[in-house]
Amino acid sequence: MTAVKSQRQAKILEIISTINVETQEQLLLELEQAGFRSTQATISRDIKELRIVKELTTLGTYRYTTAAKEVPTSFSNRLNTIFRECVTRYDYAQNLVVIHTLPGLAAAAASAIDSMNLSVVVGTLAGDDTVLVIMRDNNAAAQFCGEISNLTN
Repeated sequence: MTAVKSQRQAKILEIISTINVETQEQLLLELEQAGFRSTQATISRDIKELRIVKELTTLGTYRYTTAAKEVPTSFSNRLNTIFRECVTRYDYAQNLVVIHTLPGLAAAAASAIDSMNLSVVVGTLAGDDTVLVIMRDNNAAAQFCGEISNLTN
């Protein structure tokens, strides 16, 4: 991440925490007044990366805010649903877990795993119907497959 991007995103978080920002246009104006020139497309990407959402205010309007942090669990509800609905088989070899899904759903499964921010997961790689999960060690891979088994059975 570039220094400018980091500074811009930090400023975005500061702005939405101090004033009620209802639109991207308003956010762009606030950023410009703070000395950051940007485009709507860039702001849109920043909003997605920072997981900024709109919430209803007590006045009946909407404002940008940071998404509440999910309570860490072994698997989120989203991951449970994805795995129950789309995993067809899985296995592991040493620290690598291979998950087979219905066609077109591997990216969703990999994204769900990534969003969990599990310290034992180094990363994921998704194709059309296959996900490769790289774990920190062999035990983590075995435990991960055990959790998948619990979800899919």
